[in-house]
Amino acid sequence: MPQLLQKETVLSSIDNFVNNNATFLKWTDRLKEALYKRQTLKFEMDKIRLSLYRPFCKQFLYFDHLLNQRRYQQHLFFPTSAIETENIAICVPGPGDRKGFGCLTTNAIPSLDLAFEKVQCFPYYTYSVDGSNRRENVTDWALQQFQTRYGSEITKWDIFHYVYGMLHHPQYRERYVENLKHDLPHIPLLLRREAFETCTRVGKQLMDIHLNYEQVKEYPLKWIENEDIPFSWYVKKMRLTPDRTVVIVNESLTLSGIPQECFQYRLGNRSAVEWVIDQYQVSKDKRSGIESDPNCIDDEEYIVRLIGKVITVSVETVKLVNELVQAVTVED
Repeated sequence: MPQLLQKETVLSSIDNFVNNNATFLKWTDRLKEALYKRQTLKFEMDKIRLSLYRPFCKQFLYFDHLLNQRRYQQHLFFPTSAIETENIAICVPGPGDRKGFGCLTTNAIPSLDLAFEKVQCFPYYTYSVDGSNRRENVTDWALQQFQTRYGSEITKWDIFHYVYGMLHHPQYRERYVENLKHDLPHIPLLLRREAFETCTRVGKQLMDIHLNYEQVKEYPLKWIENEDIPFSWYVKKMRLTPDRTVVIVNESLTLSGIPQECFQYRLGNRSAVEWVIDQYQVSKDKRSGIESDPNCIDDEEYIVRLIGKVITVSVETVKLVNELVQAVTVED
């Protein structure tokens, strides 16, 4: 008991002697605990990781158990950068989310506030902290249930793709809307094998384009250049016109001809395109004063190209979901 009291006294007094300047460091509870235990921090290059901060918006993250206040189980899903080439996680809102149901797959460390509140991740694999001891997250029991219903050739990846397809089905979301507000998703089994195969195929296609969005072809937008000023790729803050047919990239470039169906693909309270327009802007953190500039010196065209690619992803997603609606009834 005296030892516990001493610890609480030390922790409560830390604020009195550390540098609390917001531009220097944010002293989280975890970091104060590390100071109390006299743990040291050392910069390690391999801890710089790519993360999915918002839908289709990646940022660098220094992934460290002391500097990240809460990593939850992400260090067991993506313990090393090499794992990102083989593991995939399905992200859904946590119970009580008020932004509406949605889902997105990723092979990078996702933010807790990716597009929903309290994001919950369901990876295909889990690992030990060093990346060894790979285990499938789809159980043998689940595989047996699916094989009994649909055939012995069904694989665990089929089940994973089926889940992703089902989570996108509008009828599934409508039928279980109240459940999804308060609980994690429960996945029904369809009666017909043909319906299962369609849901699995569509789920795999959706997963492929959502994971590999940077490799898809750009949507053929019309580029309108302002000849009165020098052309620039630099993005300070993009703007969508009220009719949502045009994106003003900067004073020198406007993209027009945005198909309205792309706005049907929503993640939380925004469409995928609106997430990109909102996130790719120069901003300054009010607390620290640090400026964030998403423009890439090595690839000046990246942001403009990304707009076209995410529009393609959105349009294709809407097409695939419509195909799912036509071919699969959740009551099957």
